[in-house]
Amino acid sequence: MILDSNIIIYSVMPDSFKIRDFLKNAESELHVSAISKIEVLGYHKLTTEEKLLFESFFNSISIIQVTNAVIDRAIEIRQKRNVSLGDSIIAASALVNHKKIFTNNEDDFYGISGIEIITMKSILSS
Repeated sequence: MILDSNIIIYSVMPDSFKIRDFLKNAESELHVSAISKIEVLGYHKLTTEEKLLFESFFNSISIIQVTNAVIDRAIEIRQKRNVSLGDSIIAASALVNHKKIFTNNEDDFYGISGIEIITMKSILSS
């Protein structure tokens, strides 16, 4: 499963214990796209503490690199649907690597054929 950038951010919030429990139980299956590392660590208002926390997280998880296959699939996605560059790379990473996406913003991936989504809402309601 690939974690969307928003899940990474929500998972460190103090009241997100259900998300952290879900992630802990799925730990061996977790991945992130390289774009999520850029999105999360590139946020200009990160505190030093947050930066260290997120750097530790990215050092402990499998990062899916942006390969030519991912780029080609992201291009196809963007040609068919108005989707952000980051979301198209995350979606392409999931499709190329046969992974689900865990996100809080399922609308970001709406209409992309073949994507399997796990929503934060579904985890919080269980």
